[in-house]
Amino acid sequence: MRKLRQLARALGRRSKLFRNFLQWAVYWPRKVQYQLLPGPVLRPRRVLFEAFKGRSYTCSPKSVYEHMLNDPAYSGYEFVWAMRPEKLESHAWLANQPRTTLVEHASAAHLREFKQCGYWVTNARLPEFVFPKPGQTFLQCWHGTPLKRLGCDLEEYDAALNTREAIVAKYVRDSHRMTWLLSPSPFATEKFRSAWNLAAVGKQDIILELGYPRNDALARAREDLPAATRAVRERLGIPLDKRVVLYAPTWRDNQYNPKIGLDYDLKVDFAKLRAALGEDTVILFRVHYFIARSFDWAGFQGFIYDFSSHDDVNDLYLAADLMITDYSSVMFDYANLGRPMVFYMYDLDEYAGSIRGFYFDLDELPGPIVRREEDLAAAILSGLESATPYAEKYSAWRRKFNPLDDGAATKRLVERVFTPRPDSP
Repeated sequence: MRKLRQLARALGRRSKLFRNFLQWAVYWPRKVQYQLLPGPVLRPRRVLFEAFKGRSYTCSPKSVYEHMLNDPAYSGYEFVWAMRPEKLESHAWLANQPRTTLVEHASAAHLREFKQCGYWVTNARLPEFVFPKPGQTFLQCWHGTPLKRLGCDLEEYDAALNTREAIVAKYVRDSHRMTWLLSPSPFATEKFRSAWNLAAVGKQDIILELGYPRNDALARAREDLPAATRAVRERLGIPLDKRVVLYAPTWRDNQYNPKIGLDYDLKVDFAKLRAALGEDTVILFRVHYFIARSFDWAGFQGFIYDFSSHDDVNDLYLAADLMITDYSSVMFDYANLGRPMVFYMYDLDEYAGSIRGFYFDLDELPGPIVRREEDLAAAILSGLESATPYAEKYSAWRRKFNPLDDGAATKRLVERVFTPRPDSP
């Protein structure tokens, strides 16, 4: 199966028909394998968690798990975390937590958990061949407020790995599977309903507009942000006496290298950027997990700190005085801290046209849009000195996209979806 996937990726856009055939050839054997697995007895209070398809322990699934683990009202629940093979060793400590099992993502043990767990909780798409049966609840937390068009809302789509038709089919399949879909705001609720075409399957009411649990930590940190920032910098080994810039770009659907997978062109001369920003500024680099290529930062020690493999991006938000991003949903979460942002969109025309398209006018962004590399350093320095020019836009942004980030989203979600112990208050 792995070789078939590699072949499908290597073909890129050369043959739409053959690529679709290979995807079909991968999907159906896995579906048959899953359906033929002996069906273990359903365990209604057993919860299967995964984040970013088993790549990390983070995001809203992490928040839900930790809340339930520490709340006596849910002491009758068992928990399972699925992690990719390369992540098992670094996350082995999870198996030592109370009532918690660790399984290898996509293994037979993982598939058995899909069969027996009463709840599935994820923030990304699940394997396409698993479907909940009666008595099972699939909670889709998703992983961000959308700027880029998703699923059924895609109008133009020029990508290396999927056609628009294939993407739409995946989202429609998901709409049939989901029991609940979490939303952080009225804006996201509207876009999620259309992206998954929920009305077409009679599921327009499955959205839980309760806020993102992952942002509770940011809301709590606002109570004493300087202390929270200092604590995380000390823990991660980030200088306390420097200005800290987080650079967190997203992936590009059309940047694909057949030899390694999805690639990314940084479009930044970091030597020039270091000279322009000065010795009192460092950069935290966080590339999207889809990007297969690793980056060589030799010669940039003490200036660039690569946190691409760090599980929880909240730590990096708290550490940073300013964030550079492009089209990533990190812009919505980082806004909880009220710190300046710079939007480096060197390929804006292409991205807005042939790749994805957007859900709203970029004039709403609470920071400068930089389209030329030579203007990037000046925008960063200006933001570090003062975000006042964007104060009004920032306030409007948070009212629109962060109305429920009050530190209590996890509690609201858990109480809505999970049944507590009968004798709990």
